[in-house]
Amino acid sequence: MARLHDIVFDCAHPASLARFWADVLDDHEIAPYDEDELERLRGMGITDTEDDPSVLLDGSPRIFFNLVPEAKTVKNRVHVDLRSPHPEAEAKRLFDLGATLVSRDGDWFVLADPEGNEFCLSAE
Repeated sequence: MARLHDIVFDCAHPASLARFWADVLDDHEIAPYDEDELERLRGMGITDTEDDPSVLLDGSPRIFFNLVPEAKTVKNRVHVDLRSPHPEAEAKRLFDLGATLVSRDGDWFVLADPEGNEFCLSAE
């Protein structure tokens, strides 16, 4: 039987999108860079973690943000669903973090992250 290991977002700027999602999800944080990882990046010619082409959020499941050359052009075929006991207040917090409203039906919000990836927010 297969089991979920990681969720991966293709994106234009992994570090900033990872920060957005780390702020959205209280149980995920950007994985710390140890010396081995910094050395691996330097070997690729990357001296600033802001330019890391693959940023990891630790949590369950792990979430990777990977640099891709092409821009997002169509609606996501898979998306993240979030639940909150107070979706109106949570939507406001997400807007303050950089999310945008795609559509709304009562307490069901369809939002987009700063790179346009759709996700939903609804009441618990």
